[in-house]
Amino acid sequence: MSKKTIKTDRAPAAIGPYSQAVVSNGLLFTSGQLPIDPATGKIPDGSIEDKAHMVFKNLEAIATAAGTTLDNAVKTTVYLADIANFQAVNNVYAHYFKEPYPARSAFQVAALPLGADIEVEAIFQL
Repeated sequence: MSKKTIKTDRAPAAIGPYSQAVVSNGLLFTSGQLPIDPATGKIPDGSIEDKAHMVFKNLEAIATAAGTTLDNAVKTTVYLADIANFQAVNNVYAHYFKEPYPARSAFQVAALPLGADIEVEAIFQL
């Protein structure tokens, strides 16, 4: 099995010993993306909608770096610090993903890195 790492400065750098994404066997696996502005390395202030837009822009940048688009996402996992934000995030999600939608799971979690409100990971077909 061969694998190739994907790295772009249009998405936040990894904050630990992991890759932004890995390509293996025709699939792109992203690491969880936080709402970090790649230009500043910080989570900007704003609403959950603003933060969701940042997360999906980061995922889009990684997909582009790997030669694919959000249209080729087959599975996403959404982690929320507060499940009450589910509908607001869902509305933003629908702006980035079109039918046929990727399969998706969404969970409330006790905490996310850097105190984030949202984190999303995805798998893409190349």
